[in-house]
Amino acid sequence: MNKILMMGNEACGEGAIRAGCRFYAGYPITPQNELTAYMSRRMGEECGIFLQSESEVSAINMVFGAAVTGARAMTSSSSPGVSLMQEGISYIAGCKLPAVIINVMRGGPGLGNIAPSQADYFQAVKGGGHGDYNMVVLAPAGVQEMFDFTYEAFDIAERYDNPVMILSDGMIGQMMEPICMTKKPKTPGSRKAPWALTGCEGRPARSIKSLFLKEGVLEDWNRGLQKKFAKMAQNEVRFEKYGTEGADLIFIAYGTCARIARECCDELKKARVKAGLFRPVSLWPFPYEELAKLNRGKTKFLTVEMSAGQMVEDVRLAVRDDKKVFFHGRMGGGVPEQSDVLKLARKIAGRKKKT
Repeated sequence: MNKILMMGNEACGEGAIRAGCRFYAGYPITPQNELTAYMSRRMGEECGIFLQSESEVSAINMVFGAAVTGARAMTSSSSPGVSLMQEGISYIAGCKLPAVIINVMRGGPGLGNIAPSQADYFQAVKGGGHGDYNMVVLAPAGVQEMFDFTYEAFDIAERYDNPVMILSDGMIGQMMEPICMTKKPKTPGSRKAPWALTGCEGRPARSIKSLFLKEGVLEDWNRGLQKKFAKMAQNEVRFEKYGTEGADLIFIAYGTCARIARECCDELKKARVKAGLFRPVSLWPFPYEELAKLNRGKTKFLTVEMSAGQMVEDVRLAVRDDKKVFFHGRMGGGVPEQSDVLKLARKIAGRKKKT
């Protein structure tokens, strides 16, 4: 099958186009600008709508408005821009609407820098906006998955009428790799959403809202949301295991760090250290049960992140033994060096590098 060399951000955009996305609103910010530029061209070619908004706040609310009509809508940004979108994301979740949000993470806090980071984990998986809500959060580890996951995200969003986030980083977004575009293009507008606001057309008026002032009504609405989130948590768990069978040391990593950890596994195996990788693909719902199954005997776990340690909290919840969980991370756009990860891994495994 023919492969095409693409940048991660552009592959993400093409995945959205082939999924039937015909509305995109965004505001420029590095390191995701290639995605915005790609959508500005491709939307015109596909008779879609591209809007460069005056801010990220405007962008997410434009997506909100498009989602209300039943359109497949998407926005993208990077860390501080996604922070500005949090209110709108909460509104979309509260109104039970499908939408896709792409976060190509960069160093923070504040404006930080434009280097890759994973410090938005808490914001994405713990509900960065106000209220009780969740989103399915998928973490690609390469350009192919940027394409595949974005394509699939629209189906997931419509399956639950809920926003979905692709949590990437500046490294994945801007690297180039050969990919196969095996996904068949979908026909835009083929879904009939019974709740969509498309004009009354002789039918009774519809209303989409998240404001419920009568006593008890909002609580009932939230109960319904929680039932939906429980289904999402049950049905949308995704993960990858690499060499974990019989492993004494298991790396847990996602995105760019998963690529580093996988290489470390291969290096350690050369030294006869039984090492494997557990990669959460869905960061929410987190694969707690599957990771817990790997906690056998003296197995130890090393979480590798481009943050001060955020996913490691979920790893500890899964393993339920803090003495078995170790962490290596870099902050502010720093990417873990393979040599540093290997040094810690050998120390944990009780093996010294041969000289």
